[in-house]
Amino acid sequence: MVGAIMTNQTITHIGFSDESNWNTGRFRSLGLVTLPICHLDSFNRELCSLLRESQIHEFKWNKVNGAKERFAAQKMCHFAIEKARNDQLRVDVLIWNIQDSRHSIKGRDDVANLERMYYHLFRNVMRARWPNNAVWRLHPDEHTGFDWKTIQDCLKAKSVTFKEEHPLFSGGFRVRLHQEFGIEEIRQVSSQQHLLLQIADLFAGLAVFSYEKYEKYEQWINTQSSQLTLFGNEQHSANESPTRSENERFQVLKTFDDRCKQLKLGVSLKSNRGLRTPDPNNPINFWMYEPQHPEDRAPVKNTKS
Repeated sequence: MVGAIMTNQTITHIGFSDESNWNTGRFRSLGLVTLPICHLDSFNRELCSLLRESQIHEFKWNKVNGAKERFAAQKMCHFAIEKARNDQLRVDVLIWNIQDSRHSIKGRDDVANLERMYYHLFRNVMRARWPNNAVWRLHPDEHTGFDWKTIQDCLKAKSVTFKEEHPLFSGGFRVRLHQEFGIEEIRQVSSQQHLLLQIADLFAGLAVFSYEKYEKYEQWINTQSSQLTLFGNEQHSANESPTRSENERFQVLKTFDDRCKQLKLGVSLKSNRGLRTPDPNNPINFWMYEPQHPEDRAPVKNTKS
């Protein structure tokens, strides 16, 4: 069965996506911030003022190693939570563990796997959490592991022919972006100029950090407790003390976790030893990818010459 995809529809919604550790470390993530485009300008003005107050020109999670960056991150958490609880914005973060049965395979193709993770994230957000007739503009970060330019080149065409029964990931990914998710335009952008991309960076980084450093975070929480005895403090060796960067990031994670609990947003931390949202309908949603069936395996690199 053959159909045509027509472009040039009016954009109604906008998304900003960023990746954290997509090809390094045990835990990796994609962050996606989505909202109706009518809120874009006012949100940008608020974030610009917030960063100015924090004396930060551009927020990057990997640069959180001092008080200024920590204050900015905490204010951005409060900003995102407030907009999300008013149904003006969503934050969705997909996390995957390369030591699970799907990813712990020889010759894993991390770029092709990233493509699949984007698909799962889009399917569970753009269509399942927003109106089905939404028309999207997507802004991935300009520094990405994914070749968005070839996808946008396809979407720029006046019409695209496709076969509906084609395999999910055999060259049809760019077409499915339009067909299934209503993505009208993809434009890679700089996070310095698009402030909501910095929110995606924050939560993608926070998600990975929460899993990688949970045990150390729990120890840090205990040392902050006024109920901890002097003897208990002495049990922690100097080698277990958090670095300056970890200390700042632990404070951000605690701020976020406390606020989510206070507002009953359904985001858990302790029970999964990392950020997770049991109900994906919640507007701040951390989702750990789990293999869908025994044959669910990450793609492998083509070794043919």
